Amino acid sequence: MSLQHRLVDYTDGDSVFEGRIVWDDSFPGPRPGVLVAHAWGGRSDYEDGKADGLARLGYAAFALDLYGKGVRGSRPEENGALMQPFLDDREMLQQRLLVSLATLREQPEVEESRTAAVGFCFGGLSVLDIARTGEDIAGVVSVHGLFGAPGNTSGITVKAKVLALHGWNDPMATPDDVNSLAAELSAMGADWQLHAYGNTMHAFTNPAADNPDMGTVYDATADRRSWQATMNFLEEIFSG
Repeated sequence: MSLQHRLVDYTDGDSVFEGRIVWDDSFPGPRPGVLVAHAWGGRSDYEDGKADGLARLGYAAFALDLYGKGVRGSRPEENGALMQPFLDDREMLQQRLLVSLATLREQPEVEESRTAAVGFCFGGLSVLDIARTGEDIAGVVSVHGLFGAPGNTSGITVKAKVLALHGWNDPMATPDDVNSLAAELSAMGADWQLHAYGNTMHAFTNPAADNPDMGTVYDATADRRSWQATMNFLEEIFSG
């Protein structure tokens, strides 16, 4: 087994972005592609590592870039300043996500008609927004994601299967937010499921998360369970 990767420049208007695609060259030919959406700090070793894990399972994984080539946050204040414009303008976020998805589909290692997306924290909200646009994608996995509805998807039917993996004690996605997401996805006709992990906060898959005051704490058990759930989900949606 040998993982291969390359950096991929792509554009949205005048803005240039740098994603990273990774695949295992022991699997022959094009294979299902999985978009990996980053947390609020931008694409980092964390998301690249998740993409590597997906590549070892036989997928071609593309860690996207929403902020621009070389643009990254290094502390919460910077991260929030980078993310906030996209929370304020969800149409802009959705456009950039769909450009990133199109870039994944253009890669020669990817079977264009078989794609999914997995996102973490802000990336979890991002992949939910891909589904909310009605995009024809096999499925999306939101991992400790934000749940707020974008407000511009009325009347759209969700085609993607949806899996949300959620820490029940996440202060950024409360039980009321969970119920709102369930009602929203049901109204949009989605095939959705949600796994909630008790006594678990935000960012539970990130070993660097250790800030109980902010509500971001790593949890090894929830990390393991959520990865298994993700593997099961991807296997199911790509089994046809």
